[in-house]
Amino acid sequence: MSTPSPEPSAPADAAVTESTFLSPDAGQRPLGPTPSQSRFQVDLVAEAAGASEEKSPSLESSAAAPEAAGEEAKGRFRVVNFADPGSAASPEAAPPEGLQNGDTVMSETSLHSSTGGPHHYHYDTHTNTYYLRTFGHNTIDAVPNIDFYRQSAAPLGEKLIRPTLSELHDELDKEPFEDGFANGDELTPAEEAAAKEAAEPKGVVKFGWIKGVLVRCMLNIWGVMLFIRMTWIVGQAGIAFSCLIVLMATVVTTITGLSTSAIATNGFVRGGGAYYLISRSLGPEFGGSIGLIFAFANAVAVAMYVVGFAETVVELLKGADALMTNEINDIRIIGTITVIVLLGISVAGMEWEAKAQIFLLVVLITAIINYFIGSFISVESKKSMGFFGYDASIMWENMGPDFREETFFSVFAIFFPAATGILAGANISGDLADPQMAIPKGTLLAILITGIVYLGVAVSTGSCILRDATGNDTHRLSSPFMDNCTDVSCKLGFDFSSCKAGNEPCRYGLHNDFQAMSLVSGFGPIISAGIFSATLSSALASLVSAPKVFQALCKDNIYPGIGIFAKGYGKNNEPLRGYILTFGIALAFILIAELNTIAPIISNFFLASYALINFSVFHASLANSPGWRPSFTYYNMWVSLAGAVLCCVVMFVINWWAALLTNVIVLGLYIYVSYKKPNVNWGSSTQALTYHQALTHTLHLSGVEDHIKNFRPQCLVMTGYPNSRPALLDLVHTFTKNVGLMVCGHVRTGYRRPNFKDLATDQSRYQRWLMKNQTKAFYTPVFADDLKQGCQYLLQAAGLGRLKPNTLVLGFKNDWTDGDMMNVETYISMIHDAFDFQFGAVILRLKEGLDVSHIQGQDDLLSSQEKSAGAKDVVLSIETSKDSDSSKPSSKATSLQNSPAIQKDKRSPTVPLNVSEQRLLEASQQFQKKQGKGTVDVWWLFDDGGLTLLIPYLLTNKKRWKDCKIRVFIGGKINRIDHDRRAMATLLSKFRIDFSDITVLGDINTKPKKEHVAAFEEMIEPYRLKEDNMELEAAEMLKNSEPWRITDNELELYRAKTNRQIRLNELLKEHSSTANLIVISLPLARKGAVSSALYMAWLEVLSKDLPPVLLVRGNHQSVLTFYS
Repeated sequence: MSTPSPEPSAPADAAVTESTFLSPDAGQRPLGPTPSQSRFQVDLVAEAAGASEEKSPSLESSAAAPEAAGEEAKGRFRVVNFADPGSAASPEAAPPEGLQNGDTVMSETSLHSSTGGPHHYHYDTHTNTYYLRTFGHNTIDAVPNIDFYRQSAAPLGEKLIRPTLSELHDELDKEPFEDGFANGDELTPAEEAAAKEAAEPKGVVKFGWIKGVLVRCMLNIWGVMLFIRMTWIVGQAGIAFSCLIVLMATVVTTITGLSTSAIATNGFVRGGGAYYLISRSLGPEFGGSIGLIFAFANAVAVAMYVVGFAETVVELLKGADALMTNEINDIRIIGTITVIVLLGISVAGMEWEAKAQIFLLVVLITAIINYFIGSFISVESKKSMGFFGYDASIMWENMGPDFREETFFSVFAIFFPAATGILAGANISGDLADPQMAIPKGTLLAILITGIVYLGVAVSTGSCILRDATGNDTHRLSSPFMDNCTDVSCKLGFDFSSCKAGNEPCRYGLHNDFQAMSLVSGFGPIISAGIFSATLSSALASLVSAPKVFQALCKDNIYPGIGIFAKGYGKNNEPLRGYILTFGIALAFILIAELNTIAPIISNFFLASYALINFSVFHASLANSPGWRPSFTYYNMWVSLAGAVLCCVVMFVINWWAALLTNVIVLGLYIYVSYKKPNVNWGSSTQALTYHQALTHTLHLSGVEDHIKNFRPQCLVMTGYPNSRPALLDLVHTFTKNVGLMVCGHVRTGYRRPNFKDLATDQSRYQRWLMKNQTKAFYTPVFADDLKQGCQYLLQAAGLGRLKPNTLVLGFKNDWTDGDMMNVETYISMIHDAFDFQFGAVILRLKEGLDVSHIQGQDDLLSSQEKSAGAKDVVLSIETSKDSDSSKPSSKATSLQNSPAIQKDKRSPTVPLNVSEQRLLEASQQFQKKQGKGTVDVWWLFDDGGLTLLIPYLLTNKKRWKDCKIRVFIGGKINRIDHDRRAMATLLSKFRIDFSDITVLGDINTKPKKEHVAAFEEMIEPYRLKEDNMELEAAEMLKNSEPWRITDNELELYRAKTNRQIRLNELLKEHSSTANLIVISLPLARKGAVSSALYMAWLEVLSKDLPPVLLVRGNHQSVLTFYS
């Protein structure tokens, strides 16, 4: 980050002068905004004064020294587009036009000289310097600028930060930022270093499309195959099929080239080639797997090409009888020396490597031209070897195939590796001056040129060389014998039928002589030089590609333990460690010197990359993301899909077992990366397609009516902050995971001026917390005046289409007798609202309580996890008592920097937990553990549509609860117990729900024990209205001000129901005191008739002193059916 220069620059002076004119009392005011002001805030008094003066806006500008521009204080932003940075406004110039409104300041504008010539000044809106903007009036709103869209460590320029919405929209008494950064986009030290490095381009070598892409691709595609296998392919397949083979290979590479061009032009391309293109398109799973095998394939390809070169050299040594030891060891010696020399060239820098490539290309092109020149020169001595010059009869003879122990596809498999290498330019994308232009242009032109040359060589060799020849001049025919010979060679004066019959070996001709092009060429040694050039250039390209791709992979930190190879050295950020690793791999395979087995695997690795590049384009087009806007438009998603399929087919044609092995490796790496879930977000098409499919399916689902068989409990769980009530979260998640929707609702109240930005920040943070804890739920916070209103918001608005909650889940309000009874009124009204919205209602009660947020250490849990994810440090300051209602604001997110008082010193000893807190913590974690052998007791007392039965069934289907048996308890008459049991057993069997026991309770309506009734009376005593002991008017006033109070009439009217709740608690203690979980029908209270205090007392007495209790009441719509 650059720091402001102490010397004021000319433009700064100009701006200061202008600001002086804007204020009538400029001498008394400091220049620029005062520290108490926003940096964009304008002094309204001065502004009004300026606005009242109707003056001309013209300003004179005078020339100043150009070097003043270099002293301009840039601050955090770059100063861009200077036309005449040295100019300063003349003090005598007329003041500018009036200012416009209170949230504007001096900005960029054209300052016109007296001659009318514009001088554009562009300054940073975030400094204390006033300036005019291009609109001719002052505003802090920024005009469109490319630097606003750069990433933090932009390689092509510094990132500017546009004014935030808060800076433009918030009230003037608010400070737009706290830390000097408009949107908190601070640079990390690594990003700062990268940005600094990118800002100093001195000495960095960048290539254009010819040197960087075209040359590399042509050298890589024109491999050794061109000189020593092309003639053999023509001999086997004939001219027609040879051209078809070349065209088929070219179609595959052209489609891949088009796809590569599309991806490369859809945004800025960094280093990493095929890995970068695939990973940024399809995501880290595919990119990571391909990146690893592509880098490895390139490393082994170095060995393959070097061994090809060494074999040619050994052949020459053998011909000269100059072998050092034996053939295999000579290959190893020459190969080792060669790869060391190539490594030296690569390490010397990209510039030297590029010069070497140019030299090799010149040699290669010379060799090709040498061949074509030689094909027109018919030499008598070469006729016995099968070369007669261009002849229509030879061309016609060689037009069709003559497969000898080969098939069309086996010949195609041998040729196809010669067409690979189209990614040689893309692999050094980080070293290209303009990858978006260079990669499409260079790659496609290279495919075209090399394809034409391959076709030309196929037609040429097939038109002038016979398939078989002995090389023996004695087989020349005299004219009397020519009449009895029908072969093409006979018409040309030679009879090679003896070698065809197998009487003597045919050492020459297309079928037999791999060096046929040397024979035809004007000067044979140049072809040998061409072979050397082809092998060495391909080896050099692969030796550069492998480390570059591997370095990009290591920088993304997808695989553990390879980060040391991410470090770059020198002005070009050369991956020296990657070069050494590549050298080691290549050397190992060179010393093996048996590459016939590994060669097809390399070809398959390359083809897998091509297939995924094609699939990336299809996938991105299918996802229909607005971000998919390649400037290269000559592609088609279906053609790309066909290209991907073709690549896969070719993989199996070349070598089926190598194709299987490649697919297994890619799949294995894909599964590994998917499992590890690297913390990266590249906006891949996989994300876009997931969104597209989710949207499509959600809309489709909305058009389908609900059916009982497809009912799922979709729960709105009033958790508050998700980590404050773990037991509630865990239990509901257990029966909704992979079954139904779960929304964690949080109503935040008590804010005079709600900060909606904080709400959005919290939403993303806690959603990350849920994901990190593998909880499949959505966190949905809302601001509301009170809890009831917020709950109504959530009941109405949570969810989307059919993915809307249908069940409200609350924690039981254990502390209802201690606090304000209006909170109880609110709590009960939430249950009533749920039924009004046709929701089911579920209440969880643990005798220890649910809310753990007040316990020391619990509030640091989220903070520690957020730190590991790289987010800002946040701690939670808890304000409410434990076991408060489940969505009351239990905490506030507070920035560490702003609240040092609540920071905890890590070295200070933690306060030991008391017994009740210890029990609460243990109870809060009980649903995270596997439940041992036990029971889930279902007290299905009232038919609510089946939700009371469905939830326990879903629970016991899960791994944690599978050892628990369901016991069903129902009410009945003493004289019909057996009948009721059989009826319930029949119903459960029809519902296909397993149960271990059914108990019919014939004594539900028995009066409860007197001491239990007395305890209930004592509990509700403080909440009774006792209207019989006061005046009617006074009683009505008290009831209106305290609606939760229990009237004597109400208490008498619902005496039987009260007794039933007390009696049920006695039965629950008798039958279910050892259950793992009790699920019981939630008693209903008629709205407006039963006061909230009485209803709360019913729930209290029903569920008191028991194992975990789940009070459930469906919406009385069937959720179970026995019909298919």
